[in-house]
Formats: sequence, C-alpha cells, structure tokens
Amino acid sequence: MTTHRIRVGIDVGGTFTDAVAVDATTLALVGQVKVPTSHHHEDGVAHGIVEALDRLLEQTGNSPEDVSFLAHGTTQATNALLEGDVATVGLVGLGGGAGAAFTKRLSALGKVEIVPGKKFPLVYAHVADPDDRAAVERAVDEVIRGGAQVVVATQPFSVDRPEGEDAVREVAATRGVPMTAAHDITSLYGLHKRTRTAVVNAAILPKMFATADLVDASITKAGVTAPLMVMRCDGGVMSLDEMRRRPLLTVLSGPAAGVAGALMQERVSEGVFLETGGTSTDISVVRRGKVAVTHATLLGKGSYLSALDVRTVGVGGGSMVRVAGGKVTGVGPRSAHIAGLPYACFADAADLEEATLATVQPTPDDSADHVVVDARGGRYALTMTCAANALGRVPEGDFAHADPAVARAALAPLAAALGTDVDGAATQILDAGVAQVGAVVDALLSDYHVEKDTAILVGGGGGAASVTPHLAAVTGQEGRIALHSEVISPIGVALALVREQVERIIPGAGQEDILGVRAEAERAVIAQGASADAVEVEVTVDPQTNTVRAIATGATELRTQDRAHRADDAERLGLAAKSLKVPENEVRTLARTGAYTVYGAEQRRRFRGVRHPVRVVDADGVVRVHAADARVEISTVGSAPQALATLVDAATAYGDGGVRAPALRLLVGSRIADLSGVLDPQPLLALARTELEGRPADEAVVALVEERS
Repeated sequence: MTTHRIRVGIDVGGTFTDAVAVDATTLALVGQVKVPTSHHHEDGVAHGIVEALDRLLEQTGNSPEDVSFLAHGTTQATNALLEGDVATVGLVGLGGGAGAAFTKRLSALGKVEIVPGKKFPLVYAHVADPDDRAAVERAVDEVIRGGAQVVVATQPFSVDRPEGEDAVREVAATRGVPMTAAHDITSLYGLHKRTRTAVVNAAILPKMFATADLVDASITKAGVTAPLMVMRCDGGVMSLDEMRRRPLLTVLSGPAAGVAGALMQERVSEGVFLETGGTSTDISVVRRGKVAVTHATLLGKGSYLSALDVRTVGVGGGSMVRVAGGKVTGVGPRSAHIAGLPYACFADAADLEEATLATVQPTPDDSADHVVVDARGGRYALTMTCAANALGRVPEGDFAHADPAVARAALAPLAAALGTDVDGAATQILDAGVAQVGAVVDALLSDYHVEKDTAILVGGGGGAASVTPHLAAVTGQEGRIALHSEVISPIGVALALVREQVERIIPGAGQEDILGVRAEAERAVIAQGASADAVEVEVTVDPQTNTVRAIATGATELRTQDRAHRADDAERLGLAAKSLKVPENEVRTLARTGAYTVYGAEQRRRFRGVRHPVRVVDADGVVRVHAADARVEISTVGSAPQALATLVDAATAYGDGGVRAPALRLLVGSRIADLSGVLDPQPLLALARTELEGRPADEAVVALVEERS
C-alpha cells in the first residue's frame, strides 16, 4: 500500500542544498533535487530551502498539503563557529563571597581564539547580589553598551537555584535582547563547562533566530501545514521553537543526518558509518542499533553539548595523491576541489592523450609532491576516485562512477613512474588512503567494544565508493555502499525521530526522582510533536557521578512502515545466527511478539562455563538487542509486575560495591524498553511498571534479564 503523504528532508550544505521526498508509509525514496545553497540571497539559506521544496513537489506531483513531516539540517551554526561569524556575548556573572572569584574568571573566555587571529567576542559584568534588581539592570546595560547582542547569565549551582539567572532574563527581556541562562542549557554541575556551553549557544542565537523566522515564514507561505523540524547533532530532530532556545544543538548536525539515514534505511545494528565527501570522511559507530554520542569539544575544551561521536579523516573522493622516492607516500588532506583541478577520471578519453606526470604545490602551504597529469585537455588531478574507478570499485550508476578505461589511462603515467602496472598504482593509492581511515575505524570499534568481525562498514556520501569498498576488501569485513548514498543525509533528516535528552545530578536519586526525569523527557518530545504512543525512553543512572539521564525518542506520526522489504523467518534466523556466531541449527527461537523475534544459543567456554547469548531481531531484519548472557521470560502486562519483581530479586547482586540490579529490557507492543542503565532494584521496577501502564492486561511482555558481573 502506498500513500500520497510524504516526509521531506532537506540538507543545507555549504555548496548545495539537497532535498528528498520519502513515502510516509513505505519510507521509499520518491524524489530528490539539488539546488545551490543561497547564502547571498536576501532571505539567506531560507530561499534555497523553499526553492528545493517547490522543485521537489513539482517532481513528485505532490501538493504542500501532502507533506506530513518536514525537517531540515543545516551547517549554518557549524560554519558560523568555524568562520568566527558570531554575535558579541554579554556575560553576566552572579554571586558574592568566595564563589565570586570563580565566576569572574569566566571573563577569560574573551581571550580564547575562536578562529586564528580572532578572539571570542565577549564583554563581562558582575552582580554580587542577584536579588538587587538595580544592580542586575546596571550589569545588563553595561554589557549592552559594550556591544553585546545577546546576554548570558551564569551563577554557581544555578541548576539548583536558578532564580538569579532568571532575574537577568527578566531584565534582558525589557531591553529587547536575546538571553541564555546557563541552567537552560544543561542541569549538570560544572560552572566553567556549563557557562562555556551557554556562551557558544548564545553567540549563534541572533543568526539562527533570523534564519529560523525566515524559513518558518517561507514554509508557511508555501502552504505546508506540517510543523517544521530541525536536525540535532545527536541524530534526532527538534521543533523550531526548541531550536530557537538551543541553536547549539544544530552544530555538527551534518554528520548526524547521514548516520540517521544509515540506521533507518540500511538497518545497521552493529557497525561503522563512513560518510565520504570530496575532501574528508566522517566516521561514526553504531552499537546495538544506536549511534554513539559524547560531549563535544567547543572553544578547544569540553562542553555539555551531546553530539554524535564523529571522527574526521582528511581523505575523500577528491583527495590528491602524493609521491616521493618512487612510491606513493600519502593521500590527502589536500583535495582536487581546493586545488581547483578536475578529476582525471572524469575527463574525455581524447583529453588524456599525450598525458605526462608532473608534481605540483596546490597551495603555498603544501609540499610540491602532489601528482597531476598534463595532457591535451589540460591539467588533471589524480584522486582516490580515479583509483577506485580504475580497479572497478565504483558500481555503475554510482554518483562517482567513471569509465574504468579512462581512469586507467589517467593512472598509466603514474604507474610507469612507480615501476608497476595500473592495478598496482591504483592499489597503492587506495591502500594509502584507507590506511588512515582504517586506523580511526579500529579505534572507534575498540572504544565502544564493538567486535570487528561482526561490524559492517556502510559508506555514504558522494565519495563513498572511493573508500568503503577497498577498506572492506583490505580488512575482510562486510561492507556496502548505502542505497542513494549521495543523498543519505537528507534521507536521514526525513526519517529522523524527535529526540530529547534530560540530565540531572541527583545525589542518592530515589524512585520518584528517576521517574520524574523520565517523565520530563517524555513530555518534551510529545510537546515537540511526537506521537505519545510511539515514544521510547532510555534511562541511565550513574552512581559515580549521581547523574540521572533520560533519552526520549518518538515519531511525529505513527508509521505503519509497510515497506517493500520485510525480513522473513529464514532471513531473521540467518541474521541471528551470524550475530551469535553459531550455525543456524544451533539457534533457538525463544519468544515472539508482533514486532520482534528473540533468538538464543548456548555457548560452552573452557573455564567460563555455559553462557546463553540472546539477540532480538525486528521485522526489518535489524538486530536490536545484543545480550551476552541473558534469561528470557514471557508473561503478560497483568502478571508482569510480580514476575519481574521475582526475576530482578533473583538476579540482583550484593557486594562491597553496593547493590547491582540486573540489566533489564522489556519487549511490549512495538517498543523496546531499555532499562539496563538503572542499578537500583526499586527504581528499576518502578520504571518497568511505567512502561506497562495503560496497556491491555493480556498483552504479551517479554523480559530479558542479564546479570551483571
């Protein structure tokens, strides 16, 4: 069954704005367009977004009313920070006594170089007593006179006592100046890190405000009634109002969009996503069907911005080859794009006649060992894409496909100089490039404890074929190029879920505290348009830092997902066997729900006894849960509370390190409730009851219980 309703994803890049339309039911790609990004138009990038939307609707034959979901990702915030194009921030520090010294030191943020040669634009004023309204007014007026376009208020322990920062907010509002309170950005302790995050957020507020208003007005004028969503840097989307409050969440959202596409479209459960452009490759890891998120670095130091853990390598499809001493010594980071040279493999065969090898210095700061060919048609760069095409690594129809015969002709002069044949020269080039990428892939897999032999490599981006296939061949790992790899980012934007993360530091957090944080995260995504029936919340309690974290995700509409591909029993069994690393005849089906199948096996290991690893596979063939040694119990919503209490009690460990409840996951309906981040039995059982509320008493519940070592 198909529908006329579509989900639209728009990715605003530095050069082009890509837009895709995805069928809202089947999630199949039904249209894609590319327009130049309109940086210099009077409406800025908003003009390009609307132009892309208009062309997309014309191509698909849809009307604006058919758009059920519209989201865009933008590099605007990232570019603003990279280019130092930020607003002057007026930082108002609050507090007296001994603590005032720590707050006043924050003025040193104005000495940090945001880009080489340019200090972060910041003016500082201090208020000893935030209850003194006149003093607060004087401080706000002082920073405004100093050139502040936006105000930040910060005070020690404001996550517990926000009244002082709120007082500055009230005064800033009367002056018509945008304002960020540090406690709005995060509820975690750490004055310097919290303030640094708030200051960077504020620095991009005015620019992002203006763009948000223009895009919103333009989309409304175009007749689209679906609310506009914006891509976050942690792989989800947020409402426009939330973006206005925390524009910092859009920083680094470009790589997040590609990973979201890989998760939703490519059904990756364990592996690495490599998004390759012309100059670089962004590498991120997927573990147990989830992206790896970490606190990003801002102004050279840690922050409280939760962003995708992306590692960037200066190797892409356009990376130039460096040669010395009769061998390939490196690839990149200089690309043909920066050097202003065309790729040799995309030339006409006649233009490569009489080709000779030469070395150049692409920019004054580069070494003069970058090889090019001078031929009848001019000067051409030898690139990773040329080598991949010469070896037949680029499939026909791929964005980067070139005539292999032309690519081989382009590499012939280099092969002669290296004393090898064309295959040998191309292999040396790709080996040099993927060696850099492979080292980062190995580090990511190690950092997140993902087994290399089960990790799939998925390539995205226009240059995917220049890196991923050869890396897979070299390492022996399974690898593939994502479907529609050149538009995987806007596809990810179109398919992304609403996401919100709530963090609180609560010493000795009790049951009500944990449930309160969970409820806050759930309410936040629902307020941004997520369907209440489709929200999943993952709760983690870290007893070492007293941090309670809840991550809520949900779709803006209930998706039936009647996709063209649904994994049958045989395919799911095969996937489970591969993940469990046992023959299919040793895999047992332990439980089924309407959405999931639970598989298990028995492993006997010398000196380690017997283990019972478990895998949960969804209807699309994605391994959603990996449990190394778990017990599986089937019950109903009505009987589950008592059954779970018995299971948890039996599997809870008591020792010198304290109480450690088992890792518990529940399969109920279409949801996986991952409660494995909670170590205290009572809050764990309370969260489990919350997951079951409002469901029919006879509905099946599958519990996976994994004792902690």
